[in-house]
Amino acid sequence: MPPDPGLVDLAGDGRLRRLELAVTRRLDGLLHGRYQGLLPGPGSEPAGSREYRPGEDEVRRMDWAVTARTTVPHVRQLDADRELTTWLLVDASISMEYGTAELDKRELAVAAVAAVGFLTVGVGNRLGAQVLTPTALRRYPPGSGRTHLFGLLRMLLAAPRHGGYDGDSAPLASPDLATALDGVHRTATRRGLVVVISDFLDGLPDAPGRAAPWERILRRLAVRHQVLAVEVTDPREWELPDVGLVTLLDPENGRRREVWTGDPRLRRRYAAAAAAQRDQVRQSLRRSGAAHLPLRTDRDWVADIVRYVHQQRRLATAPVPAGGSGGA
Repeated sequence: MPPDPGLVDLAGDGRLRRLELAVTRRLDGLLHGRYQGLLPGPGSEPAGSREYRPGEDEVRRMDWAVTARTTVPHVRQLDADRELTTWLLVDASISMEYGTAELDKRELAVAAVAAVGFLTVGVGNRLGAQVLTPTALRRYPPGSGRTHLFGLLRMLLAAPRHGGYDGDSAPLASPDLATALDGVHRTATRRGLVVVISDFLDGLPDAPGRAAPWERILRRLAVRHQVLAVEVTDPREWELPDVGLVTLLDPENGRRREVWTGDPRLRRRYAAAAAAQRDQVRQSLRRSGAAHLPLRTDRDWVADIVRYVHQQRRLATAPVPAGGSGGA
């Protein structure tokens, strides 16, 4: 299903209303009943145990008492806290201004902020943000209520675009993603939810298997907080179309290269390299302990979030098979 065309029009105050309707109309029903957000638990109230699932559960949540009694590995289950503090880290660097579909990556990032904001807004809940711009890291203290959320969304939509390297000036010396994550780690002292919205290409090493510079600090965040990593991509970052001779420009350092896209071998190598790069991001996020939500500018982002929430709910509430042997 294509993205909602109404979200493409970024002129006028009605864009915030369209964002709210797109989120609440299709996602709000998922939150009825038991109090849960985008990610079910963990909180601070014990809610029993269930059998450990290799590759899905974290070892630090192991319930050793139940494991010893049953001789089968179990993990603790916790109810989500009733009052939630959510910190958003929004990547608004130059690479996020790219887009070839109905939305560009920065507009999709704002849509993700709206989804998190409208689903977590409530009595006692607070929402704060840090925005990584090409020139600085801007902090917005936590606040509650729809007025605070609308102000944050209006700021993100109205923020100026830098357009990248123009060839006449030096590349912008922007703070990196690792520095921004460290800022969140120092600011978010109370346990809560941390949502990082980025393409996660900042400082990604060329050699597979090497850790990204932001992986270590993201792992530290995941120890104390519930971390959701929203990866934003564009279809042209996955595959190169056959459009003849094109000039590729890196907007952050000004490097240019002319490429003949009519060569099928080149397009296959590009697709393979892009898939390897995204797998590298996926592995880094998994090693850091963050939940991973991929969004694409050419897909229905609301439907992708719905599928993700349903998947997380099924994993959290799936019954343990009778007589299961488990495994660590």
